[in-house]
Amino acid sequence: MKRFLSLPRLLPLLIFSMAIAGVAHAEKADSLKPTNVEADHMAYDDVKQINTFTGNVILTRGTLIMKGAKLVVTQDPAGYQYATLWAAPGKLATFRQKRDGGPDLWMEGHAADRIEYDNKTEVAKLYSKAMVRRLEGTRATDEVQGEFISYDSRAEFFTVNNTATGESKPGGGRIKAVIQPRTENKGN
Repeated sequence: MKRFLSLPRLLPLLIFSMAIAGVAHAEKADSLKPTNVEADHMAYDDVKQINTFTGNVILTRGTLIMKGAKLVVTQDPAGYQYATLWAAPGKLATFRQKRDGGPDLWMEGHAADRIEYDNKTEVAKLYSKAMVRRLEGTRATDEVQGEFISYDSRAEFFTVNNTATGESKPGGGRIKAVIQPRTENKGN
């Protein structure tokens, strides 16, 4: 039976947004903020434990902003949440969030197909024309691009592959990484 999502039913979505906050080396204060979701439509299937938001989806939690065409959050019997944020055709699923460590540090990324997050393993996966970058203000400090990016927030470990299947294959294309030099301002 499908019905509208009540406030207590937002728990899976809240957990998803907290998990994404960890993926982006989030500002710690974001975990204390409410999650707001805007969309053109929302449905909740209580039997299957599936929350679906469609149409110009915007999720905001503190400094975290995620945008896409569709957000689906499922929950398994153990209570773990699995979320997928889909891009609209010809557009990108995106996220942007402030990072701890300074006044103007950001993490942002996008994928042409979807962004998946597994609450159980704390792994985020970005599919098709994926990009993740760290910013200091508007200046990119590091950036990785590939058809597939996986980020394990527990181990703080990235993998970037040249096919959207999560494998690197000869002839599958190239990945790109830009790593800026680290300089310290010593007052000179």
